[in-house]
Amino acid sequence: MSTSNSKYELRGINHLALVCSDMQRTIDFYSGVLGMPLIKTIELPGDLGQHFFFDCGNGNTIAFFWLTDSPEAAPGLAAPKGLPDEGELASAVGSMNHVAFAVPVEQFDEYYSRMQAEGIKVSRLLNHDDSPSGVSRHVHPGTFVRSFYFQDPDGVLLEFACWTRTFTDADVAHEPKTAADRRVPTAP
Repeated sequence: MSTSNSKYELRGINHLALVCSDMQRTIDFYSGVLGMPLIKTIELPGDLGQHFFFDCGNGNTIAFFWLTDSPEAAPGLAAPKGLPDEGELASAVGSMNHVAFAVPVEQFDEYYSRMQAEGIKVSRLLNHDDSPSGVSRHVHPGTFVRSFYFQDPDGVLLEFACWTRTFTDADVAHEPKTAADRRVPTAP
């Protein structure tokens, strides 16, 4: 079901990305307690961390980052400082990292151009794949989602995203990190 409006055909939330301190504990809760299947795991390049996705019904997912260098949870540190392609990804444990809206794959490139034409600062187009860098310049059979990022007036990080293939059991391939694996920043 999509929301009808004259500007964009929004199809709900592609995924809501939060930050956790212990991926195994997160799996135990979301899959074990809430019954959400773990459908995709990603090991981020450069020892940045992990990004795991859970099916929360009707094609929607909730995702969690486990980030090696995430600050401790603190009220007011709710989002990254900038866009991910500018190197801004970290946000605090328990924070909302970004909201990804599902858009039609066939209108994805048009929406990117439209946002630019409206003067919205957007990231580069990202074709997420399982390569060592995590992205490709071009869409290929290994591309699993296409996206671009932008911020709302308060700096909330938003994303337009479209899945490009169906996940299989092979997409859940990474061992979850735990709280003991984090590099917690120390006070000066």
